Amino acid sequence: MSIGHTLLGLLESGPRHGYDLKRAFDEKFGHDRPLHYGQVYSTMSRLLKHGLVEVDGIEAGGGPERKRYAITDAGITDVQRWLATPEKPEEYLQSTLYTKVVLALLTRRDAAEILDTQRAEHLRSMRILTDRKRKGDLADQLICDHALFHLEADLRWLELTAARLDKLSEAVTR
Repeated sequence: MSIGHTLLGLLESGPRHGYDLKRAFDEKFGHDRPLHYGQVYSTMSRLLKHGLVEVDGIEAGGGPERKRYAITDAGITDVQRWLATPEKPEEYLQSTLYTKVVLALLTRRDAAEILDTQRAEHLRSMRILTDRKRKGDLADQLICDHALFHLEADLRWLELTAARLDKLSEAVTR
């Protein structure tokens, strides 16, 4: 996820302080990985430097000055360009799991055990996500569906690979 573009998009509804941006980000997108304050302020500093935001006001308080940021026309254009650009699909052509299976075969270890252990871990994750989906709001349900569909595809791959282990062993140990 592009933190900078997400913060810019949040600014389109109006100027905000860094604290407010962090809170809005965490509420909408950061359920599993909330932003650190330092990340917000370093990102805002970079966006300011590139002319994508401007300081809309500074408030003095008991602590450090609080800057209120506003998105610029260039920032709006940048968000629009980012939103219109499709994400590159993750093809997983060289996955760590595939590497582990092949290495197990090359070193005469039990590749089927590796696949079984991974299958159990995927199923555990799926149970957790399914429970979260059942209890969550629509946004949480959609996030969980995305993750569950990827895990289901991984499970299909695990089953297919387990069924072909003998052939794979022959191919990689020649």
